[in-house]
Amino acid sequence: MAERTRSDERAGDIAELHRLGTGPWTMAPVTRGALGQIWKLSGNGRSWAVKELLFGCDEAQVAREAALRDAAADLGIASPRLHPDRHGAHVSRLDSPGGGSWVKLYDWVEGAEADARDPDVLDWFGRTMALLHQAGEGAVETPGDWYERCPDDADWEDVLKKVRDAGLPWSDQLERFVATSAPPLAYWVTPSPPGDLVTSHLDLQPQNVLIGRDGPVLLDWDNAGPVAAEREFARALYVWSGGNDVDIACARRLARAYREAGGRAVLTGPESFSMLFATALNYIHVQAATAVDPAVTAAQREFGGRQAVTCLRDAPDLAAVSLLVAALDT
Repeated sequence: MAERTRSDERAGDIAELHRLGTGPWTMAPVTRGALGQIWKLSGNGRSWAVKELLFGCDEAQVAREAALRDAAADLGIASPRLHPDRHGAHVSRLDSPGGGSWVKLYDWVEGAEADARDPDVLDWFGRTMALLHQAGEGAVETPGDWYERCPDDADWEDVLKKVRDAGLPWSDQLERFVATSAPPLAYWVTPSPPGDLVTSHLDLQPQNVLIGRDGPVLLDWDNAGPVAAEREFARALYVWSGGNDVDIACARRLARAYREAGGRAVLTGPESFSMLFATALNYIHVQAATAVDPAVTAAQREFGGRQAVTCLRDAPDLAAVSLLVAALDT
């Protein structure tokens, strides 16, 4: 769906599949994420958000997303509705001569980006995470490897060789990261102990919150699944309090709102941040591999390279994590 003419043709297919009416329909690109392209579908005076999945589709995962989103809505957590198609499915396959794609249809939400330093937003987010953890108590599934494991030496060496052979300008940066920064983070990546698992959002970052007309709205539930509450709490504290540029006041306010709303997760040390370290290491590895993958499009390789460079620069720092642990301990 890269070309505008083709996207408008697909817009009519999506509208018909979801019984939205006769149109005419247009579809414009909005933003690109790690898993897919977001489009704005417009017609008949209304708009919807379409997520085109770029790397295939796990229909069971989409079902988990829909179930958790609906349960959260019952708790008062605002989020875009995920609309089923005329067959009752929450994800649809659109075939085409170019190979087709999977798409999901959501409410379109107008709003501004969330300010992670806004006290009211921090209070809202702390309460929201506590509600999610209460609603998701008792999860029995095992968290996915993305959150529990990270690349080993052989994995890094393989992708590093491919990046070097491709002559990418950031190969030296990747090599330094693999030699110096990755091992101390990987040390803390372990499987979650039993008993602390909840079903939750798994991508609770400011970029996934919009401030709409009626208040904050939580987006991007694609990753919904089991997680250790302590580890999601720790990762959220890190990303909402400035990452490596830790804002202690923001961290304490978020944690206080979480506690006052009934959240029970606590930080015990660097081990609490296992999910943060695992996802950061896995993301860098996957994006570096995508940047040299001949099986994907040139646009996807370019996106992978940009993401790898950005995340190499912003990878978690154990010193920042230690500041968070000490600040919340006091």
